[in-house]
Amino acid sequence: MSSALLLIDVQASFPQRPYWNPQELGRWPEAQRELVDLAKASGIPLVRIFHLAPGSGGAFDPDKGFVKPLPGFEDPAVATFYKTAHNAFTDTGLDRWLRGRGITTLWISGIRTEQCCETTARVGADLGYDVVFVAEATLTFSMSRAGRVFSAAEIRERTELVLDGRFARVVPVSALHNERCELA
Repeated sequence: MSSALLLIDVQASFPQRPYWNPQELGRWPEAQRELVDLAKASGIPLVRIFHLAPGSGGAFDPDKGFVKPLPGFEDPAVATFYKTAHNAFTDTGLDRWLRGRGITTLWISGIRTEQCCETTARVGADLGYDVVFVAEATLTFSMSRAGRVFSAAEIRERTELVLDGRFARVVPVSALHNERCELA
């Protein structure tokens, strides 16, 4: 086995945030579920990543009780890592764990597309991993800057643009159904 699915920050902290908008989830829950189920059926290990902000008093503070799987995504993971940085590598031991198991390909999914998922993809590529960014299995929310609102779709599209062919292969879940034998 040379692939692993990283389930990044799919945690109960997010519905506590003011920008959480169930109407912006779109097809994400179904795509994320399909990807988790595909990995499981293909024997690809699920690696869970949680974001922590200890002492913050907010939704990512472990003392608040929200640093746990988002309902519907409680699947058992072969390993769980806790991060305080935006990427899943800096302060977690994830790289050592992956290399110790001969994992060279990472399927990236989770919450937020342009933040922890994109940053993990970039760092993973820099560390030499083959990164498969499953954009439809990442979730983000509208953001504003200088009076302009950027939709979640625009943010995802921008992330796909800057990652594809540079730091990752951006693929839909359906492509992984066809490639799973090659990627596992």
